[in-house]
Amino acid sequence: MEQAVTYLRRSLQVFSLVTCLSLLPTAHGVFAQGQHAGSDNSALGTVHFPTSCSANVQPQFNQAIALLHSFWFQAAIDAFEEVLEVDSSCGISYWGIALATWGNPIGSGANQDGSRPTAQLQAGLDAIQQARATGANSERERDYIEALANLYDDYAETVDWPRVLDYEKAMEALAKKYPDDSEAAIFYALAIVNATDPNDKSYEKPLRAAAILEPAFIEEPDHPGIAHYIIHGFDVPSLANRALEAAQRYSDIAPLAPHALHMPSHTFTRLGYWQNSIDTNIKSAAAALEDKSPAEALHAMDYMIYGYLQTGQDVAAGQVVEDMKQILATMDSPNSSGLGGSYAIAAIEARHALERKDWTRAAALNVRRTPVPFVDAITYFARALGAARNNMTDQARSDLEQLKRASDSLGGTSYWGAKVDIQRQVAEAWILFAEGQANDALALMRLAADREDQTEKSGISPGPIAPARELLGEMLLEAGRRDAALEAFETTTKEEPGRFRGLYGAARAAQLTGNGSLAEQYYSTLLEVAARADADGRPELSQARTFLASN
Repeated sequence: MEQAVTYLRRSLQVFSLVTCLSLLPTAHGVFAQGQHAGSDNSALGTVHFPTSCSANVQPQFNQAIALLHSFWFQAAIDAFEEVLEVDSSCGISYWGIALATWGNPIGSGANQDGSRPTAQLQAGLDAIQQARATGANSERERDYIEALANLYDDYAETVDWPRVLDYEKAMEALAKKYPDDSEAAIFYALAIVNATDPNDKSYEKPLRAAAILEPAFIEEPDHPGIAHYIIHGFDVPSLANRALEAAQRYSDIAPLAPHALHMPSHTFTRLGYWQNSIDTNIKSAAAALEDKSPAEALHAMDYMIYGYLQTGQDVAAGQVVEDMKQILATMDSPNSSGLGGSYAIAAIEARHALERKDWTRAAALNVRRTPVPFVDAITYFARALGAARNNMTDQARSDLEQLKRASDSLGGTSYWGAKVDIQRQVAEAWILFAEGQANDALALMRLAADREDQTEKSGISPGPIAPARELLGEMLLEAGRRDAALEAFETTTKEEPGRFRGLYGAARAAQLTGNGSLAEQYYSTLLEVAARADADGRPELSQARTFLASN
């Protein structure tokens, strides 16, 4: 048997995933054997979506819906197709296939405008047309089909976003028409979250979705979709606490689903619960590889390395990089894992270098070209920042030019265009700082930090590749502006709680301003966060221990 998933454990819980897993059963293969069929208390959660199809396929249909709610899309498609093999007149199954074909509704598509690839959209439209042709035996089912058609009809004439908004409106109408249909309300709540503008700091739509989901969670505590969508809806710092119960329960509700094992880490990351995030993503990545889902595994590994790096577990973080490379070696190309996988591949290497201040490694990162400019921009940003911090300004300016091209190609007013342009400003600021233009550099860094404060991260990422306000604090410290640096670090520790560099920066700035009690507070918190750090780890931890021992 080829090597499968291997866990190397020491006290710091080093993680290793070794492919291949060809001899391990896939999850949907297990479903096909009927292991969970008809069980309301299976490892997928409890779902009931009544249909007009044959009674003997209802348990399998419920199972397919449960898979859909945990974003296990291929397994869901397989399950809906199995329903159709038994009852070919079950037209609502084609609705399920079409919804699963849309994929993760929270993430952008792979095209430059954020839309999904044409082949994916056409496959979804084909399923909708098949649903219409097969027909549905109830008005309710026909309404579900026509509501979903908003995502696919006329896809050739529009980008995804206006159709996402149309789908939200259609689901609102459907939920109002069928007030006793809990699934209509739950899918409507997901449509609201899907249609949320990430730059809207009022959080009007997440709160509107929560008004549906939180009472529903009390009524259906074992429903996978409710817990899942609460986590997504509250995936912002100021609201994350409201998702904590759902995060703590979701992996127990649907322990078989790789995405259900990963999702709690969205909340844990927002709250700085790093070891919780690490532990759940170890399970998620292993389950995803067993299911031969490298994109899901890589996404979990991006969150995992983020947690390791915040806690000073750099040996374990390095192992994640090596595991990522082993997974990459099994692929036809870095792009074969889709947008989520491509993003994670770039982010894992960039984070590993930047979080440890390994500027030489950052400057030497290899750019793996993808069709998505904001993915390529991750590596150019890390390279430019690393080169600038190493006073290699010629290389930094070359990478800066690539960032400008990526931002221009995305459009500066788009979400990702703005994100890349913020990275461009940060990189340019550090180049100016390296060239001795401190005032101009600081002005540009402040602008970048202010812009980033007005946006939210995408669900595709655990956090910025390098937070702009944290980098502003570091620049202010290097410029000798200690009070301003302390203010910047204290701001970023509220927005990104528990980050290693934010805590250290706040402690160091407080120490340099003569605020010993505040420095003691931040150094103590840093050591608590890094309780599992490598024994011979980062110098910042030695500095913290030395300060606390003498104060």
